[in-house]
Amino acid sequence: MIPISHAQNRDKTTIKTLVIVSHPYPERSVLTKGLQEAAESVEGVTVRNLESLYGFDTRRINGDTERQLMREHTRVVFLFPTHWFNITPMMKAWLNETWGSVGPGLWQGKEMLMVSTAAGGASTYGPDGRIGVTLADVFLPMKASALHAGMTWLSPLVFESASNDRLPSYQSQLIERLKQ
Repeated sequence: MIPISHAQNRDKTTIKTLVIVSHPYPERSVLTKGLQEAAESVEGVTVRNLESLYGFDTRRINGDTERQLMREHTRVVFLFPTHWFNITPMMKAWLNETWGSVGPGLWQGKEMLMVSTAAGGASTYGPDGRIGVTLADVFLPMKASALHAGMTWLSPLVFESASNDRLPSYQSQLIERLKQ
């Protein structure tokens, strides 16, 4: 549920923003759906939910359409639950189809922001956690992709030990980041 203050006052961003949403099990999604709602509430944001658009058939992704949308926006946001220390399968397929032939600098001047939820917290992530790296560190391949494409890498917005009861706070944080 989007906080009342945001439902009454439509927030705006001055940066044309494309939000790519994916969840490998959309029927179980609470946080991703709630974060998608928050993104949709911000004027100047275009939201593309991959499973809603393409189901789970990676061959249906229309690279031409998706590349055109990339050209029309200044910032791309990837919104997903961390899935085995990675992006989701559909998001990876979207990147393959949309960016597969991207040469160095093709998306020059655009920004990339990762927004992700994870069940694990300090016991999993961080220098003292089980895997010894932060959740943001898990996205190093995406950072490399952004930099290769000439994009500005923005500090990820990650929600560790994510829980449904904190959704309003997560939504507010996302809306604030989208407005920057």
